Amino acid sequence: MDVLSSRILIHPTDPARSRRFYRDQLGLPVYREFGPPENPGLVFFAGGGFLEVSGRSTEPPGPGAALWLQVRDVHAEHRRLGAAGVEVVRPPCTEPWGLVEMWVEDPDGVRIVLVEIPADHPLRRDTRGPVLPAGE
Repeated sequence: MDVLSSRILIHPTDPARSRRFYRDQLGLPVYREFGPPENPGLVFFAGGGFLEVSGRSTEPPGPGAALWLQVRDVHAEHRRLGAAGVEVVRPPCTEPWGLVEMWVEDPDGVRIVLVEIPADHPLRRDTRGPVLPAGE
């Protein structure tokens, strides 16, 4: 498979409320807007991928749905999101696997895990050792 692009699709129960949440409260930048001006679909930048909030669903996603977003400073996001009125489901804490995680939820209950990877975490280190020139 040759994947050229990817995005996660969310069909909210209240599109206007979810657009406001992702754009204005969570603060994701808009990549593009499409559809009718009175009820547009929005595609947000989400790190190396995209998040599309479009259409409408009659019921929220299942309880296993979650977004994982890596941020530079989860404690700063905790303060910023609290000031923006976002309910924090779980405040920042260091997990046994060494990542600092905080959980919030979108208006339909989709869990959003904000993750900070500490500077000394193995995900930030190249443990392969030095690369030797060919033939050595």
